[in-house]
Amino acid sequence: MRDAAGGSVPVLSLLEARVLGVLVEKQHTVPDTYPLTLNALVAGCNQKTSRDPVIEAAEAEVQGALDHLKSRSLVVESSGGRVMRYAHNAGKGLGLPPQSVALLAVLFLRGPQTAGELRISSDRLHRFGDILAVEGFLRELAEHGFVRELPRSPGARETRWAHLLSGEPAAPAAVHSAPDGARDAVAAGETAALRARVDQLERELGALREAVEQLRAQLGG
Repeated sequence: MRDAAGGSVPVLSLLEARVLGVLVEKQHTVPDTYPLTLNALVAGCNQKTSRDPVIEAAEAEVQGALDHLKSRSLVVESSGGRVMRYAHNAGKGLGLPPQSVALLAVLFLRGPQTAGELRISSDRLHRFGDILAVEGFLRELAEHGFVRELPRSPGARETRWAHLLSGEPAAPAAVHSAPDGARDAVAAGETAALRARVDQLERELGALREAVEQLRAQLGG
């Protein structure tokens, strides 16, 4: 695949994209244990929260994905301590700024999302000032062949974005929504409160996961 500027957009498997996304995520969320050991990376790939799809990758499979990413200069290896550790090189390897790397990482980890969802999901990787900033970087990524805006699903109010590094995204499924009258009956304040609650729960789950990973690292994981 070639981007709009003539550079090459790498083709990655689902697991390779997941590995790269985990490395970008953990650089910001667990800096004390970054770069990651292979064990920590496997745990991050198989995480049940904030992942779509949820996968069960074996250690050998993750190692194979790392080897391919290293050959593409997207991952670097270090030998500090008792075990090998791994860090991403996505910014230089893909020629992208941190804001774009953050958005791609979230798409690698959670699948297609709206610009508003991406702003919330990427908050700990990069804090965007508003949704217009998110949309601006998405447009730039689209111009270079990294992402695509998907057609609006029937019943959906916003379009979603998907990355293209693992091939063409699947067609969006129809959204089975309530009748217009029922939807309009939901107050805007209630919707905002629900979104805030979901965001809070995701943060709490993420913090618990990070605490477990830090404990495992201290125990020699």
